Amino acid sequence: MKVLFLIPYPVDEAPSQRFRFEQYFELLRSKGIEYHSVPYLNYSTWKILYHDGASVRKILGYLKGYLKRIKWLFRLGPYQWIFIHREITPLGPAWMVWWIAKIARKRIIYDFDDALWVKKRSSAHPGWSILKSTSKIKSLCQYSYRVSCGNPYLADFASKFNQNITVNPTTIDSQHYHLPQPANNSIPVIGWTGSHSTLEYLEPILPVLREMNGNFRFKLKIICNQPPDFDFDSMEYIPWNKENEIAELNTFDIGIMPLTDNAWTQGKCGFKILQYMALEKAAVASAVGVNKNIIEHGKDGLLCQSTADWITSLTLLLEDENRRTYLGQNARMKVITSYSVQSNQENFLSLFQD
Repeated sequence: MKVLFLIPYPVDEAPSQRFRFEQYFELLRSKGIEYHSVPYLNYSTWKILYHDGASVRKILGYLKGYLKRIKWLFRLGPYQWIFIHREITPLGPAWMVWWIAKIARKRIIYDFDDALWVKKRSSAHPGWSILKSTSKIKSLCQYSYRVSCGNPYLADFASKFNQNITVNPTTIDSQHYHLPQPANNSIPVIGWTGSHSTLEYLEPILPVLREMNGNFRFKLKIICNQPPDFDFDSMEYIPWNKENEIAELNTFDIGIMPLTDNAWTQGKCGFKILQYMALEKAAVASAVGVNKNIIEHGKDGLLCQSTADWITSLTLLLEDENRRTYLGQNARMKVITSYSVQSNQENFLSLFQD
């Protein structure tokens, strides 16, 4: 069996790719399944994508990617499965998916982990948002043989257009990658990690953190690909780096995932809290979307619905190291049994079964 992965970004660069399917590549190989990955963006375009300027280079990178996609439409012969992650192309309609399904007559697995049908203005490229076609997500679901969804909310949307649905969560390699180490901090560290596009979700709880900073000694640590645009006493910013990602996450005592509640955030797959939990960190998250499925409140994490909940939860954990340890240990067991690569192997392999 041969599988062609048509993906947005270079291999081993984007978290959504690394933790949804790239970490299963060795499993595919062990089962005799050959695969080939074709990213839309080349590495040089990817490296400048979220930086200011270089508009001409970015446009040329997108055009090269589009032409490369067209070229591959005529190279599908050897492949039994075409695995498409998120989008076939970042801009424009999904006519290539129709071609693959109806002209090339190939079986498509469509995989997505966000509510991509929701129109969302890009903070990095606001002018390009109007060129995106959110309706193509429906077409991708409709023309696919099977749809792989990151959570039940996404699966509910996809089921309107396709009945062959698999809930395939974003998973953690708890045996080789996410290995917990004690934080060993002189004062507790409240940490957050994510991309620049999700920094906005921190803003609603900044007043809470500032108020608590007057009553408790703690450090706020931000791991992101771009620095935050707000100030905070005792804040440390760490540029995200794949090489030291786990080491930096292990310096957290408490990991937070605040979210506003809307159609976009309902589609989030909770990867931040899964990382915290896998590393035995006490996780505190907004009671939004899949977070409520991942965390059992009071046993392996804490869920917040209001500002008062955030104050109560963070106060409890800042004051009680034993409670942090209890939640963290239970959290790792939850990840191992329900959200790890090892626990999800058969589910992932089922995507490639007739």
